Amino acid sequence: MARGGNMLGVGGARQHLGRKALRGGGPAGRIGGGTDPRAQKRALLRKLQEQRDEERKQETEQETEQG
Repeated sequence: MARGGNMLGVGGARQHLGRKALRGGGPAGRIGGGTDPRAQKRALLRKLQEQRDEERKQETEQETEQG
């Protein structure tokens, strides 16, 4: 048993956590990390580009069918 009656665990003193920290808020958002803003922006731009490419492809297919 620990002596002194102070059982804080390994690593030092306790820290008061806010609601956001308790619910997984913070730089990464959730445990295990997340994507950084630049990666999110790249993914969004890639998705938009893929949608535009698909629309152009469909337009050219319709034009070839009509003419």
